[in-house]
Amino acid sequence: MTSEQRRLEPRKQPRQVRAELTRQRILTAAGQVFAEYGYAAGTTNRIAERARVSIGSLYQYYPNKDAILAELLVRHLDADGATAVLERFKDRAEPLEDVVRVFVRTVIDNHLDDPQLLRIMIEQAPRSGELLQRVTRQEWEMVGHLRELLERHPEVGVRDKETAARLVTSTVELTVHQLVAAPGSIDTDRLERELVAMVTGYLRAGA
Repeated sequence: MTSEQRRLEPRKQPRQVRAELTRQRILTAAGQVFAEYGYAAGTTNRIAERARVSIGSLYQYYPNKDAILAELLVRHLDADGATAVLERFKDRAEPLEDVVRVFVRTVIDNHLDDPQLLRIMIEQAPRSGELLQRVTRQEWEMVGHLRELLERHPEVGVRDKETAARLVTSTVELTVHQLVAAPGSIDTDRLERELVAMVTGYLRAGA
């Protein structure tokens, strides 16, 4: 294990319910502290105080706040259900617009828990080589499922399905990341409608 991996790895994997609850409290408190104070001022002392644990107890689980933020990012990735949605629709004869709407809505919902924390994770979360590989693998899984869906769907007119799958996944993910995580509120229902119209129109082109 490299020094970078050790810096971002949790120190202790809970084996008992009580220990797991303590770790959950630390992660929840960290999310609140980072969102409230920002990453620079979101110190481990503040996190420990918010979690109602001693600073020594916090360090039993995480070596530093980078490791805490990295785990929050991993959990954010694990909660993304967009890939599963695309896989579920591959063999179903649903209208293209309905498929796109469910996909867009899933991506939006995955970013609504705490936009401020999401912005910090996007801009400041430490990224180890292992974490970057995980992100890349998840992106390619999503692209692969969407490409298969586009190849079979009768409403799809765009010719280059591989490029279309990459463009759609990148456009939806990056647009939602930027607009939901940006300072100030956005009407997510309006965002959904506009994204669905844009993506559906592009995919039908040439049909």
